[in-house]
Amino acid sequence: MVVLERGWLSSNNIVFLGEGTASIVDTGYATHAEQTLALVEATLAGRTLQNIVNSHLHSDHCGGNAKLQHHYPECLTHIPPGLHDAVLNWDEIDLSYEPTGQQCPVFSYQQLLQPGSSIALEAHHLETHAAPGHDPHAVLLFDREYGVLLSADALWENGFGVVFPELEGKNAFHEVRETLELIEDLPVNIVVPGHGRAFADVKTSLQSARHRLNKFEKDPRYHARYAAKVLLKFKLLEQRQIDLVTLTTWINQTSYFSLLHQQFFSSTSSALWVDDLLNDLSKSGAIKIEHDQVFDQ
Repeated sequence: MVVLERGWLSSNNIVFLGEGTASIVDTGYATHAEQTLALVEATLAGRTLQNIVNSHLHSDHCGGNAKLQHHYPECLTHIPPGLHDAVLNWDEIDLSYEPTGQQCPVFSYQQLLQPGSSIALEAHHLETHAAPGHDPHAVLLFDREYGVLLSADALWENGFGVVFPELEGKNAFHEVRETLELIEDLPVNIVVPGHGRAFADVKTSLQSARHRLNKFEKDPRYHARYAAKVLLKFKLLEQRQIDLVTLTTWINQTSYFSLLHQQFFSSTSSALWVDDLLNDLSKSGAIKIEHDQVFDQ
């Protein structure tokens, strides 16, 4: 198993190598697809890619699917159930790409990752566990023989991903807690997260995740504000530089921002709220604003 640790925008890629064949879990973001293909080709070293597996269908985890499917047309793509009809009909609203203002090239799938089942990726047999919270349809993949957990965005070394159902007014913090309990109950030796390095101190990471979850549960506005800044930062990572007028137009066209504003911050005008978010990101050093241009830092 080879972990291709990627920078933000793209999720990590986990490649399983066999005798002449290989499989990959998660494929990164669309704008990194050429880089993903180059990394995968170098890692495969002449092997045939026979499986693409997605832990969930957020754009940073499946944005390289189409590129890899085109290059390896015989490979099978496996996705969690729940959004398979949206993939078949390519519904960018249900798939979250339109509401987040992100992009993902059209891809197809052949198999579903049913929770409670297992999937063989070369010599490894991985259990599939439902992991709702960050995404209602997400799964964890666990290699019990080696104690290796592919946690995607359910657990990072210092937290977990935005709880997107909460942004839509659906209660999901309890699902995050249940998924953390599931991870705690598994005999995990090492975690390979969706972002960041692999880590072995699972206990400390679970404590950190629960601490963050407690803050979100006590103040959902704190979570909502965090989510808005994550979406803004993601856009800046994608564009690197954008003028304020174009950025404002994008914000106005991206429905998650209007949803968050109406649900949590309606006492402030939308313009002032966005200015406040940008100022926060600027003060933290995440972005730089200069002469009506916004730069990623």
